[in-house]
Amino acid sequence: MTTGVFYFFATLAVVSACLCILQRNPVAAALWLVSTMFSLAAIYVLLDAQFIAAIQVLVYAGAVMVLFLFVIMLLNLGHPSSDLRGPPGVAATVVLAGLLGIELLTLWRYSPRRLAAELAQSPAFADPRTAFAAGELARQETVTRGVVGGIAAPLFQTYLVPFEITSILLLAAIVGAVVLAKRKV
Repeated sequence: MTTGVFYFFATLAVVSACLCILQRNPVAAALWLVSTMFSLAAIYVLLDAQFIAAIQVLVYAGAVMVLFLFVIMLLNLGHPSSDLRGPPGVAATVVLAGLLGIELLTLWRYSPRRLAAELAQSPAFADPRTAFAAGELARQETVTRGVVGGIAAPLFQTYLVPFEITSILLLAAIVGAVVLAKRKV
């Protein structure tokens, strides 16, 4: 069951990513990117990384929406030219809504306890330490510092300077996009 769910979301992620880069309309591409991010979050849940899945949805879904706004501002999408018009657009919308509903229903049915029980019954994952050797170090780190502390400690101690440089770079991109968009108005 878990393998089938994994392959479903992996296929959905790959197809969504391909459709994201093949779309001519930036709005449609952004929506396919959101679908890819949700599929990756579902895979993280299957890997028992609920925190990373939540961060994936919050950060990247939020970032995609900011990207969506910047694309509208920078490209001045005043004329309606869409890849999703008419009955094909409605059909694509229905298919996407259905896939998202299936994804959410599948995620709702899985709890960490159920996933652990299914993994324990699988012969390939009878002993997780053999499949995920690095997982033991991560488990010890999680026990010592907690889930958030295990991620925050290296981020704010070892990688603080790259983290701050990335923040400044993103801030400069935001200010530049606003200045370019205001110039055209």
